[in-house]
Amino acid sequence: MNFSKTLTTWYLENKRDLPWRKTTNPYCIWLSEIMLQQTRVAQGLPYYRAFTTEFPTVFDLANASEEQVLKLWQGLGYYSRARNLHATAKHITYDLNGIFPSDYKNLLKLKGVGEYTAAAIASFSYNEVVPVVDGNVFRVLSRYYNVTTDIASAKAKKEFTLLAQEVMSKDNPALFNQAIMEFGALQCVPKNPNCTICPLNASCAALSLKKVDELPVKIKTLKVKNRFLNYIYILDNKNKTTINQRTAKGIWHNLYEFPLVETEILESDEVVLELIHNKFDDISEIILMETETIKHKLSHQHLHIKFWKIRRKTTLENGLDFESLNKFPFPIVLHNFIENNKF
Repeated sequence: MNFSKTLTTWYLENKRDLPWRKTTNPYCIWLSEIMLQQTRVAQGLPYYRAFTTEFPTVFDLANASEEQVLKLWQGLGYYSRARNLHATAKHITYDLNGIFPSDYKNLLKLKGVGEYTAAAIASFSYNEVVPVVDGNVFRVLSRYYNVTTDIASAKAKKEFTLLAQEVMSKDNPALFNQAIMEFGALQCVPKNPNCTICPLNASCAALSLKKVDELPVKIKTLKVKNRFLNYIYILDNKNKTTINQRTAKGIWHNLYEFPLVETEILESDEVVLELIHNKFDDISEIILMETETIKHKLSHQHLHIKFWKIRRKTTLENGLDFESLNKFPFPIVLHNFIENNKF
């Protein structure tokens, strides 16, 4: 069985109708690939449409403010992608005269563009013969060829890239790359794939060896840090509030948030109350907004969040009303809180 031909035939019959597949414009492909890092297509698609409407060209994106970009990105997560996107748009606009690099090697030099994204743009925009290797490709190749290398190991990327290079179509690399990724996303899925309807089932090594559920091998486990965040939603005597920008490196860099009391462990409400009283004076009222802690899971951190509303007798300098508050980019968990607690 011709692996490449079978995949591309399946793809042409089963592919999803996605806007970035209807163009070779490197700006659109770059935008979609950055958005789809660590993000499902269903979640990323509305953001892609919003960005291409608001910023139809790389020049428009470059000339936007960082706050505009972060606000439009709000809720998509991994906000360093948005900051890198904006920085790269400026570089392409002002340093490269608005012209994207046209080959894999030079695409790799762009900020926020790794091997996978560079290969995708080089392949889909310029039809360069370079394999795109993502989680879907790891899964399809490891199952079909019974590759037992730990995909979290240092040597895995090189091994799978060489294998993909060997089996990919040299005549139409863009079509092959799209096909193998889509096959992994829709057919050769992580859990309980329907192998009975798979066009590769007659020659799939994992299926014949009854190892479908064991491949790909991934041994490395991610250490997750727990953080305990108490956000202080302040209302002054004019019913206005205040926010801060997160300028330190780490999660939510350059996004906005309410004043914060963070503790090393999960403290009792009494302890948090004391910490709040130590931090703010002139408190006339203090209320725990929700008794249940909100759990917000990031890839490497689990955030345990509580919101406290306090009223102060003073007038806040540069206090914000609700409409002004909504113009700033917030982490989605804070945005949702604001939407549900209009003042």
